This record gives sequence, structure tokens and C-alpha cells, in this order.
Amino acid sequence: MTKQKIIIDCDPGIDDTLALLYALKHPNLEVVAITIVAGNCPTDLGVKNTFTSLELLDRLDVPVYQGASTPLTRDYISAQDTHGMDGLGENNFQLKHTPHIQDKSAEQFLADYFKAPTDTSIIALGPLTNIAKALELNPKLGENCHRFVSMGGNFKSHGNCSPVAEYNYWCDPHAAQITFERLGRKVEMVGLDVTRHIVLTPNHLEYMSRINAEMTAFITKITRFYFDFHWEYEHIIGCVINDPLALAYFVNSEVCTGFEAYTDVVTDGIAIGQTVVDQYDFYHKPKNSTILTQVNPSLFWEDFLTVLLDAQKDIIQDDLKNLKLES
Repeated sequence: MTKQKIIIDCDPGIDDTLALLYALKHPNLEVVAITIVAGNCPTDLGVKNTFTSLELLDRLDVPVYQGASTPLTRDYISAQDTHGMDGLGENNFQLKHTPHIQDKSAEQFLADYFKAPTDTSIIALGPLTNIAKALELNPKLGENCHRFVSMGGNFKSHGNCSPVAEYNYWCDPHAAQITFERLGRKVEMVGLDVTRHIVLTPNHLEYMSRINAEMTAFITKITRFYFDFHWEYEHIIGCVINDPLALAYFVNSEVCTGFEAYTDVVTDGIAIGQTVVDQYDFYHKPKNSTILTQVNPSLFWEDFLTVLLDAQKDIIQDDLKNLKLES
């Protein structure tokens, strides 16, 4: 099978790191580049955390581009209360090598890469600041990318940093609005309506340790802080791992389903960052998004664990079913 080329724009981040590990190991994906944006943590920490993943997998061949350090307009507010001051659960991992960051900025790289039509897709896992800035440099970026998948937003689900907003779009609502408005390609929005169904639990970790102890040890370290946060604020035992779902859906569109609609993003006031999804076509505007509303957790866990743990898919499928870890 031909590998699908992707560029991952992200803000690592605990769940971003899980998504990076998943993508870099996936037999059906070729990670062309990783671009870093300020979000869960500042960009310098995001770069360091990206290289933590690259070193772990011996994939220092993947180029990394540092991008926007602040949102377009509003003040930057990180999510280090959720991810730890180091962005990876207060583990303070030490790199073995000095990070080699590419000379170009993330936005310039994206603008240049998509000057002509390509078969490469963008998977955006953080605020959309790099994307909006790249669109200013190259308005045809969206037309020239194959697909554009964004982990962000929410439709009917409540927010995770305000009653109505998801963090990535809340962090930089102006960039999100510009992306939806100017991309020229449907934004495939993997929002909280579907990601909240993907909860990594202690039972998952216990099972994973039996399959691949080394990888699970790293995942356990970085998610411990995340577990504590989710218990304190959402009263669940486990943690929602948003970003890997965007990758799983990109690889297999049966993982999530939804509908097409016109979507706008609120940029000020009490509802800042809210995604306004015109499901019933009140505005009579062209549909600029695919809003994912249904998810098949079994399909997600089967592929995610098979890839991440270097396991056999049939064994993972049977174990998930027998151990009731499918959802």
C-alpha cells in the first residue's frame, strides 16, 4: 500500500506526543515534516518535546520547523496546567542530541511546500496560527493540499476551557476563523464531540504493558499528570487523548462520521473560540467543513494499539473484546 504523505502541525503536549508516536510508526503514513505552534506549551518546549519523540523512535530524519510563538491577536494562554510546565507531565526529559531545527519558519515552509498541487495532507493538532499565517503568504495553500484535518472545536459537546469552546480554537480564534474562511478546502473537524469518547484508562495501560513494556513505560510517565488533571476537573479515571483520533480518522474514514456544514468561529466576547456550525443552513453559505459527530472507539483502539505497540492486529482485536477495552 502506498503511504499517505502528511505534515503534522502540532503543539506537543501529551496527546500530541501520543499522536506523533502513532503517526511516525504507522505503516500507512509518511511524515514529511513536523511544524510547531504555541498552544499546550510554548514553541521552544514544543520543539524539545517533538525531539523527545523523534529520539525515542530513532526518527531524527524528520525535519522540524518552529512556528508562531503567540496567537495572531489575543494574548497567549498556554495549557500547561493540563500538560505540565514542561508540556510532558513534569517529566523533564533530557535530550541526547541538540535539536536540529530547520532554518525556515513553519509558516514559510508551509507556504512554500504548497505552492503547487501535492498529494500531501495537513493534520493540524493545535491552534491554527501557523496555518493562518501560511495562508497570508500563500492563499492557495488549502487548494494545493490533499486533505486538511483539524483536531479542534466542538459542535454539541461542551467546551474544555470555557462552557462553549475547545482549547485549540479558543487559544487563537482569529486563526481558526481565517482557516475556515480562506482555506479553500473543507476543514475536517475532529472536535470534542468525538474525542471525548477516546479515554485512555489504567486498564488500557495495564494491558499495554503486557504487550510492549518499554513503550508503555514512556506513555505511563507522560499520562500520569494528565490522569490527575482529568480526575480533578472531569472526575474520570483516565484521560481523553484527543489528537491520536485525528490521525486514526485520517487513515480510516470509518473511524468517525459526520456531516458537511458552513462553520464560523467566534473571535470575541463571552463565547470566544466557539465553533458556530450551521447544520440547518440558516446562513445559506457554502459548506466549508466536515463536522465529525460519531466515532467507533473499537476501530480506533485496534489500530492505535496495534501500531503503537508493534503488535498483531488480530491479537489486539481479540484482547480488546475479551477484556472489554473497546470503548
